[in-house]
Amino acid sequence: MNVKTEQAGGISIVRVGETRLMYPILSDFATAVNGLLAAGRREILIDLTPVTYVDSATIGCLMDLYRQVHSAGGHLKLSGVQKRVETMLTMTGAQNFIEIHADEPSAFKSFGA
Repeated sequence: MNVKTEQAGGISIVRVGETRLMYPILSDFATAVNGLLAAGRREILIDLTPVTYVDSATIGCLMDLYRQVHSAGGHLKLSGVQKRVETMLTMTGAQNFIEIHADEPSAFKSFGA
C-alpha cells in the first residue's frame, strides 16, 4: 500500500496514496500509525486527500487507531476528507470521535501548531 509518514514539528502526518482504502490493505496503514505511537508520537494527522472510498473495515480500523492514540494521551485527526468518505464517517458516527478537517492548514491549527 502507498503510505508515507513525515514529521512537521510535533505533528506526524500519515499520507495515504490510494483512492480506495479498504481491507486487506489496511494492515500497512495501521502498521504505519502503530509505528508512530511506538516511537512516542502522539499528535497524528491522517491525510486522506486522494481517498474516494472507504469500507466498514476502514471505519473500524480508524476507530481502533483513534482509541489507541487517545489512550496514549494523543490526538488523531483527519484532513482532506472527500465528501463520499465524510458521508461514511458521518453515517457510522465516527465523526463524533475523530476530528475531520477540510485541509491540512486547518488541521494543523487545531493541533495548536
